[in-house]
Amino acid sequence: MSVAQPMSPVQERAEKLQRTRNLRMRRERTLPVNGKARRHLVQQHANFRAQPKPQQVPAVTYNQNYRIQGSDRWQGPQYEVFRSYHPEWHDQGWYRSHYNRVELIGGGYYYWNNGYWYPAWGYSPSAQYYAYDGPIYVGHHAEPPDKVIADVQGVLQEMGYYKGEVDGLLGPLTREALTAYQNDNGLTTTAAIDQPTLDSLGMG
Repeated sequence: MSVAQPMSPVQERAEKLQRTRNLRMRRERTLPVNGKARRHLVQQHANFRAQPKPQQVPAVTYNQNYRIQGSDRWQGPQYEVFRSYHPEWHDQGWYRSHYNRVELIGGGYYYWNNGYWYPAWGYSPSAQYYAYDGPIYVGHHAEPPDKVIADVQGVLQEMGYYKGEVDGLLGPLTREALTAYQNDNGLTTTAAIDQPTLDSLGMG
């Protein structure tokens, strides 16, 4: 009876890479989303406006000590905004004097800065509904985050990753779908909408 020899680190990496390729090929064969279909999905959400759904997608609460879990292990400059993110509480005057765009989106105010939308904690105490506390990458087109989230949900739904409603909210189901997609495609698993993920989906 032969005993299986342990794999070397190189063999382990090669096997993991092959498993990832096999998964990707299987998904591409069964759930293709070509450029034309993707454009159609994205156009469906051209005028999308998210609505708060606190019963289905609970809001996160402000915590000045909050840091994005695991972000200290994400390598590369495209993840720096996640590594350095920490929520801040300011009033309307402060946000207006520091950022050109502050918008009410899906029950909470967000400010736009260099390709990302961030929760504007404290901007309006009566509008503090945030499904996710962290940066949302939308690129330099500066489209509203709820539209970009809806586009991502639609594409992930078409690919079989997302099973929920297209609601424009970055809630637990959407984050699970992002994690699965990122894992299958060899991306850093951030469970967030980051630049590499949006580029990989053909939406960057």
